[in-house]
Amino acid sequence: MKGTDTFTSVPLLNYRKSYKRGEQLLFKLNSLLFFIFNIFIKMKKTILAVCVLLAGFATTMSAGNTNKTNKKNKATANVVKLTSRADSLSYASGLFSTGRLMEYLKGQYGLTENDLAAFVQGFKDARAKQGDKAFSAYNAGVAVFSTVQNQVLPTTRNAFKDSSDSLSIDPFYQGFIAGVLKDSTLFTFDNAEKYFTDFYKANEERKVAAVKAENEKWLKDNATKEGVKTTASGLQYKVITEGHGAIPKANDMVTVKYVGRTIDGTEFDNSYKRNPQETTFGASQVIAGWTEALTMMPVGSKWQLYIPAELAYKGSSPTPAIKPFSTLIFDVELVRIEDSGEKKAVEPAKVQPKKKK
Repeated sequence: MKGTDTFTSVPLLNYRKSYKRGEQLLFKLNSLLFFIFNIFIKMKKTILAVCVLLAGFATTMSAGNTNKTNKKNKATANVVKLTSRADSLSYASGLFSTGRLMEYLKGQYGLTENDLAAFVQGFKDARAKQGDKAFSAYNAGVAVFSTVQNQVLPTTRNAFKDSSDSLSIDPFYQGFIAGVLKDSTLFTFDNAEKYFTDFYKANEERKVAAVKAENEKWLKDNATKEGVKTTASGLQYKVITEGHGAIPKANDMVTVKYVGRTIDGTEFDNSYKRNPQETTFGASQVIAGWTEALTMMPVGSKWQLYIPAELAYKGSSPTPAIKPFSTLIFDVELVRIEDSGEKKAVEPAKVQPKKKK
């Protein structure tokens, strides 16, 4: 769903323009509330007179607002008489609660000022029919439809977007209603679950097989390109810059810069976009293709690695950008081998035993 399920009140300066006079008066009312609080602390005896003044302001606000007529197709507030301080507080609280309501209605339901008459009528009907189960059930249906339309259906359609059999909207809703009513004319729930699950599984297997075949073909073609070398494990690499420093061992800590992408050019990681750009880790604490390459690279080198899925994440998908059985391409700069910091233990000096006299 768009937005959230609640709206937050803010100062009345955000209220719609048609209530400008009311908001100015309510601002005065809020200021008086603060004033009353201070007086209550300092001079309890004066609070009664200030409360009378407060009620007067609230009543004036009510009279001023209720004499206005809204434009055509807009809701009109009922005439309200505030006869007590509690009435004034209640009315002001209700009005204050609508601070960001229009923003919520626009974001959540796409409503405009012209829709407020219908909204107010629905609000009034809901209040009048509190406890009416039929009305509550109707509203539940409306709410659930919104969830299904905005979340469930798009998610389900997305699951089959690469399928030759895309989801049709009308049969989906008909099946949903049949499920609610336990209508097993065409499917029982268990049969529908099995049909859906089997179809989804077969579709995913088909997609994975296609990705695997595409990546294997890409590696086969890439192996024939100039400068590309292939190791016994299937790792492919090309030397961009030849370094002349030491070569790390598998148990060394190394510092590198790198960028990673898939064969279609989708970038999924890039140390150059971080600060600092360098990253330090153990040469054996990464995917197998990295470890093999690092233990062949002299410090100062920059290589382009082409890592087959068997030396990377195989059939898993660590991020949405990396599909199962993806070949990974990395540009890697080996900056340095980190000093382990280990020092050889100093053997204690041997003490010659004293000769007995």
